[in-house]
Amino acid sequence: MRGLAPYWISPRDTTCHFPDVRLALKEPDGLLAIGGDLSPARLHAAYRLGIFPWYNDEQPILWWAPNPRSVLYPDKLNVSRSLRKTLRKKLFTVSFDQAFGDVVEACSGPRTQDAVPGTWITDDMKQAYQLLHEQGLAHSVECWFEGKLVGGLYGVAVGQVFFGESMFSRQSEASKVALVTLVEHLSRWGFNLIDCQVQSSHLDSLGAANISRETFTSLLDRYCGKPCHQGTWQVKNQPTGQKPL
Repeated sequence: MRGLAPYWISPRDTTCHFPDVRLALKEPDGLLAIGGDLSPARLHAAYRLGIFPWYNDEQPILWWAPNPRSVLYPDKLNVSRSLRKTLRKKLFTVSFDQAFGDVVEACSGPRTQDAVPGTWITDDMKQAYQLLHEQGLAHSVECWFEGKLVGGLYGVAVGQVFFGESMFSRQSEASKVALVTLVEHLSRWGFNLIDCQVQSSHLDSLGAANISRETFTSLLDRYCGKPCHQGTWQVKNQPTGQKPL
């Protein structure tokens, strides 16, 4: 890896090394490196450093470390009045790690309202995160209505940090219900930070805030090396009428 960002990582490189995130481009914001692979070891190394892959089928693997970074502190979750009403009605049931592949597939559906229409969750990405899931690092949250999957999210847990990757909703507020339930469990399990990657009005409404990349990486240094939740993620039919945070 030489010269200016974005740095080239050979697909044959097995060191899982990344350049310093401070070298990422300002435009496009956070582009750090190109290439490499999506092996579990490289993905784990990337998350630990505050880097994530984001690209489409027509591109090589692109690695990002944007500045600022959108994060959600579990104790700062904002539950709106309408969402509280939804939770009290117990319209949905929520489970963890019961349909990981289905959640990733649903998240990969094109969303024309995004800044860049289409999907960034390629077939290679699906396979890579399935491997992470089988290793106990990637997890899903499923929101069900009358036995049908109507919302959810998935991400990666490293130490006491949960790195959110994507969410979807086929029914009003389903993904928000999934997130509220996840945050409640993460708080109980001792997690201190949820990475939301880049700012969005949807995440802002739930309490996410921007912090500098320097602050973000210092938090990763503090929390990623601490013992993570040791219990099972496989929670079935978790009721969502619990008191919101």
